[in-house]
Amino acid sequence: MTTVRAALAETTERLAAADCDTPAVDAELLLAHVLGTTRSVVRADASRALTDDELASLEPLVARREQREPLAYVLGEWGFRRLTLKVDRRVLVPRPETETVVERCLALLEGRGQPRVLDVGSGSGAIALALADEYPGAQVTGVDIALDALALARENAQRTGLRVDFRRWDLFRGLPDGPWDLVVSNPPYISPAELPGSSAEVRDWEPRLAVVGERATEAVADGAREVLVAGAALVLEVADGSAARVAALLDDLRYHDVRSTRDLTGRDRVVEGIRP
Repeated sequence: MTTVRAALAETTERLAAADCDTPAVDAELLLAHVLGTTRSVVRADASRALTDDELASLEPLVARREQREPLAYVLGEWGFRRLTLKVDRRVLVPRPETETVVERCLALLEGRGQPRVLDVGSGSGAIALALADEYPGAQVTGVDIALDALALARENAQRTGLRVDFRRWDLFRGLPDGPWDLVVSNPPYISPAELPGSSAEVRDWEPRLAVVGERATEAVADGAREVLVAGAALVLEVADGSAARVAALLDDLRYHDVRSTRDLTGRDRVVEGIRP
């Protein structure tokens, strides 16, 4: 007989041996997924015996995570703000630091009634859908160059019941005609030279188009100047350690009130500026 406690211990050991960052948490989430419950229930019911079918369902999920496939892909969904989104290899996994991006957007939109918002590089649709969810009345458009990412974003819109216009667009062509009351982007910002040093989850599993990008941040910042209304904001997620460089870029492009915001780990990861 294998109990929940024993399965958690074995799974944690296997994931630790595979160098997963949070093996105990991952083990709880995987078992909770199999049992259709929550981590807290799994911990509270540690003496419960698992059935053969439950063990059989757990094993392939653990094996996938041992290969450093992102946990979100293994589970098939991931929480972001108030939403639970479908996530797979077509898109970047939504990250906690991106929730800070949404917080800044909401603050900058306050009092704007029915603002027109453009999300550049939407991926799963996390930012666009969160803004549509938390700012009723916002008219949100999300663009991405990847057709498979757009297909998934539309699935998430249908899943959540939120209205977002997802379109195909290459940000290096400039941005779609506005005027927009806010432009937001989490552009690809890892250079090709940096990719080999990234985690296995990023390097081997997440879509390269969403991860690796040269001058994507610059293209969004430059393009936004042409389509934002006067006094409207650009909000960017940036690579760890690059906030000062991106802030200087916005200064050079004549944005004003340029500022950086720290994420929950205390790192400057969001840079914003106002179009004059």
